[in-house]
Amino acid sequence: MAIWLTENSKIIVQGMTGAEGTKHTRRMLAAGARVVGGVNARKAGTVHEGLPVFGTVAEAIEKTGADVSVVFVPPAFTKDAVREAIDAEIPLCVVITEGVPVHDTTEFWAYAVSKGNKTRIIGPNCPGIASPGASNAGIIPADITTPGRIGLVSKSGTLTYQLMYELRDYGFSTAVGIGGDPVIGTTHIDALQAFQDDPGTDAIVMIGEIGGDAEERAAAFIEQHVTKPVVAYVAGFTAPEGKTMGHAGAIVSGSAGTAQAKKEALEKVGVRVGRTPSETARLMREIMQSR
Repeated sequence: MAIWLTENSKIIVQGMTGAEGTKHTRRMLAAGARVVGGVNARKAGTVHEGLPVFGTVAEAIEKTGADVSVVFVPPAFTKDAVREAIDAEIPLCVVITEGVPVHDTTEFWAYAVSKGNKTRIIGPNCPGIASPGASNAGIIPADITTPGRIGLVSKSGTLTYQLMYELRDYGFSTAVGIGGDPVIGTTHIDALQAFQDDPGTDAIVMIGEIGGDAEERAAAFIEQHVTKPVVAYVAGFTAPEGKTMGHAGAIVSGSAGTAQAKKEALEKVGVRVGRTPSETARLMREIMQSR
């Protein structure tokens, strides 16, 4: 089992003909993902990487039955690309693009809500979603782990990869990189609920980072709604106050948003929190060995 992305998912790539879109389309295909076409209005009717290029998302869905879009377009055009995906009512839109203005993200997220939340948005500024052995939508390396029964949700791309690699002997049902911008589509809580409901997931790794209160809200949700074991890592224990670190959302003001405050909130509800990624992997290994 997996959440949101399965072996039956049909993927289109908005921006497939660009450099990044081309590179990662090749990688997704090599991983066994069912990429069925691309979208570029200026190159509609052509073939790229052996796949048809359509003028609109709606046309791509009509011709291929696509139910996932991966967005590789420049930041200035991302809002329009996501709105187009929402208008076409594609069930899942994975926005890889980094540097999308927060105002634009806020606008297309609100637009999705106004349209009845028929399109789940993951990202922006994220590595995407991978269900090992089944499908891969985004830039997560396909060869660093194996299929298994751990679910992973993370703000950080590189830490996603590290935990997937360190726990490769147990493997993952799905890994979701939600992105670290101040405004994102899918949240920790969304993924926690999906993993809780997924019979193919036995335990959950949650990776957070300094800034905002997403991890504290996730802790409150875990206390009320999650019965599966959760381990967590919060990046940024040594980050200086008042400085943006890495992601645009990673900024600490006073005690709000610190790694220590997040760690305490999570531990208070029974989540085991590692001080390093490797310690976090060890904590999950202990849980899986005891099952």
